[in-house]
Amino acid sequence: MDDQLFKRAMGKFATGVTVVTTESGDKVHGMTANAFMSVSLDPKLIVISVANKATMKGYLDEAGSFAVSILADGQADLSMYFAGQKKDDKSVEFDVFDDMPVLHGAVATITCDVHNAHLEGDHTLYIGRVRDIRVDDEAKPLAYFSGKYYDLT
Repeated sequence: MDDQLFKRAMGKFATGVTVVTTESGDKVHGMTANAFMSVSLDPKLIVISVANKATMKGYLDEAGSFAVSILADGQADLSMYFAGQKKDDKSVEFDVFDDMPVLHGAVATITCDVHNAHLEGDHTLYIGRVRDIRVDDEAKPLAYFSGKYYDLT
């Protein structure tokens, strides 16, 4: 099978959209990720997948902690920005939650310490041990399916 067929098949799995953030030195770094899931309840663990060639990998390795903002339905522009699809010089204002930079207006925010990292193919799977969680029960999630954003309302 070719790479495009594989990508097209994987795109048929509807997902939420997250932005992973971390702080290295005095700078905040972020990337869009839909490769995110819960792993364990005891202890509370999640996983994110980061391409080995992504600059975010070095920041995560250096910082040892990260936050995941699960995006709300009006935040597709933030997803595109952190995916590098919008090249404008956007100034993003971050909230601070549990001493981590997070996105304002997210459906949920999760802060983690890197518990483990596994090199798998051309990606590294970061297992995050959850430190804290904040949830907005009123917000609607941003969804992604077949290469497009979907508003579930």
